[in-house]
Amino acid sequence: MHRRTFTRTLVAAALATTLAAAAGCSDDGDDNGASGGTQTLEKITYLTSFGTFGRDSYAYVAKEKGYFRDAGFDVEIKPGGGSGEGIKQIVAGTAQFTPIDLTGGLLAAGGPAKATGFTAVGAVQQRTMAAIMSLEGYGISSPKDLEGKTLADTPGSVVRNLFPTYAKLANVDASKVNFVNGNPQTLFGTLASHKVDGIGQFVVGKPTIEGIAKKPAVLLPYSDYLQDLYGNVLITSTKYAKDNPEKVKKFTAALLKGLEDSITNPDEAGNLLKKNVPTADPKSAAAELTLMAPFVRSEASGVPVGALDSQRVARSIAILQGSGQIQAGLTPEQVISFDLVPNA
Repeated sequence: MHRRTFTRTLVAAALATTLAAAAGCSDDGDDNGASGGTQTLEKITYLTSFGTFGRDSYAYVAKEKGYFRDAGFDVEIKPGGGSGEGIKQIVAGTAQFTPIDLTGGLLAAGGPAKATGFTAVGAVQQRTMAAIMSLEGYGISSPKDLEGKTLADTPGSVVRNLFPTYAKLANVDASKVNFVNGNPQTLFGTLASHKVDGIGQFVVGKPTIEGIAKKPAVLLPYSDYLQDLYGNVLITSTKYAKDNPEKVKKFTAALLKGLEDSITNPDEAGNLLKKNVPTADPKSAAAELTLMAPFVRSEASGVPVGALDSQRVARSIAILQGSGQIQAGLTPEQVISFDLVPNA
């Protein structure tokens, strides 16, 4: 009896050890996998829309709060250089997701270059935030004042590319406005030092430039004349969207969750941006997000965050065609995967 008891004890101990080892392996899988616990996280490169300003804090919120991880992604966030550069990197495969201004995407797809290989899968802002920004005392208070002035912006930016359409509708002679090249990191400093009279910028940049220049900003929003245009939309490559539709939906949902958190609690988002970008000013970031909130949440009742309407996009295309900036034939479906858009 003693020997049989001893044998049973050894077997039980061995079984317990085996179960513990298996449990340990399962725990490791949970740490390295998606919410299901067995899938390895997919490494993704995400580009911000433009630098590392407060308006892009939502991506850092989604990462810090684990929304990307829960969706199955290990995301590296890098600063973007505007819509034109974002499209290039998505098509080249050096990044998998980035927000671009939808108008910039329409201009790229319907212009002479006929850019292809990218598709929009969700909206970030329901209205365009594109604007010309100046400072008090620089002689700009209305669109007509832009004539004879020098503006700086990145090559290929939506503000710059859309300017001829805005100028036509605002009764400005675009040939009398001089554009020079700038980059996301230096545009604010260039304006603050009055090396130029204005810059291409989003309206949410107002708190940041006022903090740098220590004087009131002057904004000429494009939405005053172009009310149908969407703002930023999330894009990915056409191939990635076709091959991985469910992954695209999960990534988009995670990013939009970070977006909703950011505009609901901008102070928290500003602090999370500061954690990831030490040079960021959390107060300016929070102020940008507060200004961005009404652009994200549509004034139209029942329109969810992230939604895109094909008829609105068609009207945007018609505006650009009417101003001669894109050729006939472009359709919303050539630029947007409506079957992947949230709540489509």
